[in-house]
This record gives sequence, structure tokens and C-alpha cells, in this order.
Amino acid sequence: MLKALLLGCLAVPSASARLTAHRAPAILSASPAGLRGGRACATVVEPSVEPLLRIGHGYDIHRMASREEAGQPVIIGGVKFDGSDAPDFNLGCVAHSDGDVVYHSVTDAILGALSMPDIGQLFPDNDPRLKGADSEVFMEEAYERMVGRGYRVGNVDVTVICQKPRINVEHAGGQVKARMSANLARLLRVPLGRVNVKARTHELVDSVGECRALECHVVLHFYNPCNSK
Repeated sequence: MLKALLLGCLAVPSASARLTAHRAPAILSASPAGLRGGRACATVVEPSVEPLLRIGHGYDIHRMASREEAGQPVIIGGVKFDGSDAPDFNLGCVAHSDGDVVYHSVTDAILGALSMPDIGQLFPDNDPRLKGADSEVFMEEAYERMVGRGYRVGNVDVTVICQKPRINVEHAGGQVKARMSANLARLLRVPLGRVNVKARTHELVDSVGECRALECHVVLHFYNPCNSK
């Protein structure tokens, strides 16, 4: 009786099985190594079908120094901090490109979700053509690769970590986080409601807390609208 009940429970398909029931079945193959040992080791070979959803994580950190040493201002999420309305902030971002940690993190999150080479491999920091490059170029390239695989962005969640410049403030005529969100929504072709930007300090700890660096984490997901029905 107990055995029959257990077998009945095992026969109920899981939620994930029901979600992927429309996909082509996986193929089982026996490895030669397993056969030599007198037993077949089954290997699951996934069909060449793009998954409905992909999730990516991106991270970036850049050193900050005086604007004179860095040779350029700090740019975060497309918002430039050049000291025009914050004279006490005289730091710049040390980077080969413009050093936008948000755009770099989003780019890497997209590339990671696609199982592609990371931003440093696609846009190496020893390429003279990329010196001082606008990081929008990197995001646009990653976005086009994503769309080329049939995906659209679902949502993106950004966390900027820096002691300075301050993110939770008005800057150059607008709320900083709102401007960053608007920039991301424009570049990723999504409504504002799918973009979130958060800001944290580093509690005066380590290089970020001492204003010697700033960093960013990004999590995003995208989906295939053609396979989501």
C-alpha cells in the first residue's frame, strides 16, 4: 500500500516539468567510460532550444583619484559628476573608457546571461580605439547580441556602492537615481517600472569607503517573448 502511494506521488510532474513540457525532450546517451565499467552512465543532452528565461549578474569596480590624475570626471549610470554643482567633489574615475560602473555592470550581466565572453574580453583595456569611450557603446553591443538571440529585457536591479559622489540627492537639475533609471530604460528599451537603482555607502570602510573606488552590482533577467506562450 505504502509503495503504491509513493509511486503515485512520483508520477506527479513537477512545476518545472510542466513549464518545460512544450520543449523537445532531452536525449539520453551512454558514455563509453561507463560502458567499459560494465554499466551505462546516462548523460543528459539538452536540445538546442533557447531557454525561456536567462538571468545575469554583473559587477564592476573602478579606482578614483583626483580629476587631474584621472583625466576625466566620474560618470555613473550616464550621469556626469564633474564638480559643477558640487565643488567639494574633485574626484575622477581612473579607467581606459569613461569608467561608468553601472553601464559596465549591466553589459557584463547581459553577456553573462548569454554565456558569452565578458566585457574585458570583448572590449579590452589595451585597445586604443576604446580610450575614453562612452560606455553606452558597450551596452548597445550587448543589447544587440541579446536581441539577436530573440530576447527582451524583463527587469534590471542596480546597486551602486560609493561613499562619494552622493547618489540619493538632486544633481544638475534632477534626482540622480531617477536620471540613471531613465538612461537605463532608454538603452534597454523598457518602461521605467522595470528598472530599479539603489545606492549604498560603504560605511567609511576599505577603498570604497575611503573614496578611493566605487563599485556596482547588477542583476537582470530577460525572456524570449516568442517562447513564453
